[in-house]
Amino acid sequence: MSDAVGVILSKKQKFERTPDRRNHDFHEELFALEAAGELIVQRVSDDFVSVPTKYGLQKKIQRGHLWHHKSCGQCGHIPGYSTSIFWIMRKLGYDYDDPRDQTSCTAWNYYASATSNQAAQAAVALRNFAAAYETGYFPLIHCGTSYGHYKEVRSELLHQPELRAQVRKVLAKLNKEMVIPEEIVHYSEWLYAMKDEIASRSILDLSKIGVTVHPACHYYKLVEGDAIYDPDVYHGQRTAAVSGLVLSLGADLRSYSTFFDCCGFGFRHILVQRDFTRSFATLRKIEVMKEEADPDVVLTHDTGCVTALDKSQFATQAHERNVGIPVMSEAQFAALAMGAHPFKVCQLHWHSTNYRPLLEKMGIDWEAAWAEFQEDLKKLERGDQKYLTWADVGV
Repeated sequence: MSDAVGVILSKKQKFERTPDRRNHDFHEELFALEAAGELIVQRVSDDFVSVPTKYGLQKKIQRGHLWHHKSCGQCGHIPGYSTSIFWIMRKLGYDYDDPRDQTSCTAWNYYASATSNQAAQAAVALRNFAAAYETGYFPLIHCGTSYGHYKEVRSELLHQPELRAQVRKVLAKLNKEMVIPEEIVHYSEWLYAMKDEIASRSILDLSKIGVTVHPACHYYKLVEGDAIYDPDVYHGQRTAAVSGLVLSLGADLRSYSTFFDCCGFGFRHILVQRDFTRSFATLRKIEVMKEEADPDVVLTHDTGCVTALDKSQFATQAHERNVGIPVMSEAQFAALAMGAHPFKVCQLHWHSTNYRPLLEKMGIDWEAAWAEFQEDLKKLERGDQKYLTWADVGV
């Protein structure tokens, strides 16, 4: 490590203990390490949107040519989440890469059990970044946990030369470069940056659709200064990543008192103390939303949040709790607004809470859509159609 880099990192360590410098720009350390030959920075292309973050710094969001870092939880049990993101990107005309060599971020293991180690976690992150770099596409992270975890890994690598040395040895065995992207970008930040383009393609009147937003803890509480905050959306300290899109689509954004509360997922809780997750999700979030805002839908932007808030209602209905609000990602909601098929693209049949009244209020004939979907399945069973293409779902 060069003396210049050492001076910068020494200043950074002092800054970590100085709360009045929270608007410090991490790019200084990142580019200094690149100049010292310690790593490669994958740059954002010239075609980007600049968005405001919590402490006033601007963040670059690349429009297209994106490498989709998918979510294990979305692909596993909320498939319409990922396909809605892909569909929107195709509908807007932006190219992307859906990689086959991406691995899990392994943060599930880290947050649920703490049985991993620092070097292993960092090496997994940089292996994925290197894979994206090799394609020339810029990484876009689907999962809020992967996103927050990777930002923490970035901070550790910037400030710990010993960790960089350990990770470099691992990557060398994989024949991978040590790469960190200029920005770590969550898909909801991309949707926020594209909100006007998305709204211009909306075909539904959403002005009478009441929406409450649940902000994902792992999006805005991990490395908080890198999350989107917009005074035009909220005057207080609330992240605008989802809410900005809701307002652009013309829906009725409603507030409630437990906005900052977790969904209750908690990783370890959902595995070994599921009664806590179900209770917290419904009593602290869904019931409060219903009593204070009475929304038609809850929108959020992370895998665990959709899971906890949607699935928990099924169990608590048996105890006559005041629940019954459909939950989905803002990507699914935006795709519906743009004309996406509710089952072929958004795959709402994977959700537990009754979404049909919402679709009716949005002006979507879910019965006709379901019949069409069933007919396509019969064609697949008969062998008349080997697979559904994007042309079959409106792109």
